[in-house]
Amino acid sequence: MLEIHCSGTPYEIGLKHGREARDRVRGSLAFYSGLFKTTCALDWPSVCEEASKYVVTLEKLCPRYFEEIRGIADGAEVGLLDVVALNVRTEINFGLFTKQPSLPIQSDGCTSLAVKTSADGSWLAQNWDWMVEQSSNLIACHITQPELPKISMITEAGIIGKIGFNSAGVGVCLNAIRAYGVDQTKLPIHLALRTVLESGSKDEGIDKLAKTGVAGSGHILVADPTGGTGLECTSKGILKIPIDEQGLVVHSNHLLLEHPGVVEPPWLQDSHKRVVQLRALAEKQIAGGGGVSTPQLFDLFKDQEGYPGSINRHQVQDCKTQTLFNIIMDLSGKRATVTFGRPTENGERIEFSF
Repeated sequence: MLEIHCSGTPYEIGLKHGREARDRVRGSLAFYSGLFKTTCALDWPSVCEEASKYVVTLEKLCPRYFEEIRGIADGAEVGLLDVVALNVRTEINFGLFTKQPSLPIQSDGCTSLAVKTSADGSWLAQNWDWMVEQSSNLIACHITQPELPKISMITEAGIIGKIGFNSAGVGVCLNAIRAYGVDQTKLPIHLALRTVLESGSKDEGIDKLAKTGVAGSGHILVADPTGGTGLECTSKGILKIPIDEQGLVVHSNHLLLEHPGVVEPPWLQDSHKRVVQLRALAEKQIAGGGGVSTPQLFDLFKDQEGYPGSINRHQVQDCKTQTLFNIIMDLSGKRATVTFGRPTENGERIEFSF
C-alpha cells in the first residue's frame, strides 16, 4: 500500500499527494470516467461541468480544502476540475439520480460499527465496499498541519477526506445512502469527513457539520474515546443516532431514522440484513464477556451470512461491489489496523498509531 506523509500549507499538502500518488490519482479519474459513462451516459467533460457548480461553495465554506485540491491537480498534472469532480463525486451522483431516478447509479456500500465499553474503551470499525477495479487506487495518507490534530486515513487517490482517525482519538467512517436531493450550498460528504478528521473531539466535529450542513445523503459515524454517534445526513438536515444501552452504533446503507420530506428508494436489499447481523454479532461478543479487541472485531467483519451480499462482501453474481479494506480503530489507545482485500483473504495489513 502506498503511504504518503504530507505537511505544510494546504497547497503543499495537496502537491505532495498529487506528485507521490500521480498514477493512482489518474487511475481514480479513469475509473470514475468509465463509471459515469457506463451508468449515467455522461462523458468526463460533462462530469467536470457538474463539478464546476461546487467551486463557489468550496471557496466559501472550505477555502483550505480547495487549495489542497488545487495542489493535488498540479502535483498529478491533471485539471483542477478533474480533482474537484473526484471530491464531489457523490454529490454529482445524487444530482443525476434526483433528476433521472431510472439511472443505474452505483455507490460504495459498507457496514460500520462503533463500540464503547467500560472495560475496553472506545472502538470504531468498518468494511469499505466498492468495485474491485478501484482497489489499486487506494492510498494511506498521513497529514500534519499547524494547530490541528494529525490525520491518518485510507482514501481514494485524489480525494482529501475519507475513513480514518486523528491524534486526538477522533475517528470517522462512512456509509453510502441513496436518497433523492442534493444541496450545492452545503459541504460535500467527503469534505465533511475531512472536517471531522480535523476536529479535537467528536462533539467538535458534529458541531462543525451542523453549521455547514452536508450536501447529500450518507451516514457519517463519528467516535472518540467517549463513544460513537451516528449522523444520518441528507440534503435537508442531519439527525443523530446515539450509542445504545450496549454501547453500540451499527449502520449499513439505508436510513434508520425518519427523515421528514426525504425520499429513499429501495437500493441494496442486503443492507437491512447486514445491519441486523452485525448488531447480533456485536451484542453476542459483548454479552459473552470476551471483551473487545482488534482480532475479535476483525472476526465480526469476516462474516459471510447472506453471501455474496454479506458483511464480508464479494463481487460475484449479482453483487456489484466487494470489501476492499477493513479498518479497526482503537480510539482510546489511538491505534488502528487496516487490512486490504476481503477479511477472509489474508491481505496486506498496515498499522497506524499516535
